[in-house]
Amino acid sequence: MLTPLPMHSRDVGLARELTPTERIIRTFGVRPTGESGRSGIHPLIFLRNVFRSASWASRIVNVLWPVVPAAIAVRYAMPDNHLVVFILSYLAMVPCANLIGYAGQELARKLPHVMGVLIETMLGGIVELIMFIVLIKRPTTEGVNYIQVIQAAILGSVLATMLLCLGLCFVAAGLKREEAHFSETVSEAGSGLLWTAGFGLAIPTVFEHSLRGTIPHEELLDKAVEISRSTAVLLLVAYVIYVFFQARTHHGIYDAVFVADEEREGGKHAAHVHHRLTFTECCIALAIALALVTLIAISLVDQIHFLVETRHVSDAFVGLILVPLVEKAAEHLTAVNEAYENQMNFALSHVLGATLQTALFNAPLIVIVGWGLDKPMGLNFEVFDVVVLLLAIIALGNFLRDQKTNYLEGSLCVLVYIAIAVAALHYPNPHLIEAAEAAAGNATAVIGGGAGAGAHH
Repeated sequence: MLTPLPMHSRDVGLARELTPTERIIRTFGVRPTGESGRSGIHPLIFLRNVFRSASWASRIVNVLWPVVPAAIAVRYAMPDNHLVVFILSYLAMVPCANLIGYAGQELARKLPHVMGVLIETMLGGIVELIMFIVLIKRPTTEGVNYIQVIQAAILGSVLATMLLCLGLCFVAAGLKREEAHFSETVSEAGSGLLWTAGFGLAIPTVFEHSLRGTIPHEELLDKAVEISRSTAVLLLVAYVIYVFFQARTHHGIYDAVFVADEEREGGKHAAHVHHRLTFTECCIALAIALALVTLIAISLVDQIHFLVETRHVSDAFVGLILVPLVEKAAEHLTAVNEAYENQMNFALSHVLGATLQTALFNAPLIVIVGWGLDKPMGLNFEVFDVVVLLLAIIALGNFLRDQKTNYLEGSLCVLVYIAIAVAALHYPNPHLIEAAEAAAGNATAVIGGGAGAGAHH
């Protein structure tokens, strides 16, 4: 009996199985031209595209590029003029961070999906990570504890993204429409991860403050740092699982959501907003931007001592408000621009992604770096900071629950953030609190001793 020949049908694929070499090429392969239609580097086109960047908000930021050489020049020409150096360095950080974000997005488009997600995610938080590393390498000086500045900056970055950036996104989306809608897939996954990150960050703080007064202070701090290091490793594992979930196993869900966003707006977001770079131009832009960010971050950190000691700005305000705003400014503008164009899923993905990048990757990583440098870097924050963080996560979860928003909810988020900033401005420096507690303890001991002597007499 003759065996019939196999017939082609939709159930039988004719494509051959890829070899191991071809799988590696498909996973790590680079498309040098990508959507630019060019290769190599074309200086004039490169400069024009960098200035146009990815959105109108980025173009506004690029107006600040002349401040970059001015900040570097003033730092060396007038090093004693601390306030001018700080202001110029603060402004100069914004266009440099914007260039990292833009070049990172362009580079991600030339890589396979998984590699592109990893590269864009890593570059999204590189400015913050550079600031943390510059801060942690500074020795603690009288009046300024740089580790406490980092701790405040970690939570301040999360708050700035969750409340300020997301609030501005809601306001921008509500300017042209009654309500803006977003996908349940993006909001639910983000909310659950934020709760996990919030609880993880709060554990060392709760531990330290619950045992305060029962064991010696130095021993308690050492235990809190040890717990922080264990928690940091677990948070990094959670981040790896999150990235794998988003990039490898469930990326089709997110892709479908984003494609729906683009189709709703007629593809304008994909076709007309971006001005493409080649692979070589992306690498050059990233190298220049990273070098400038590192140089300006060092200049900026040099002035923190002046702000705290001479201008009497609290550590809490520097870490909770000033540092996070300059780290995330460019990323915030991109998200607000997407929300204004009714790309709410893109905007929400940027906001939640940046928040999780800080909470699950940058914060644990700087704890590990401090461990390697033998610095007591931990996740034992001030109670004020942790309480504000958890309340912000609760508020955000309530706003995301119904998958729609308007400018009223956005305005409330921004106003809450301003209230936190005012409280941080008046929050005393930790070393002043410790001095006051020590003075109060001595006074109590003296009074108790006097009362005991009087009773004995």
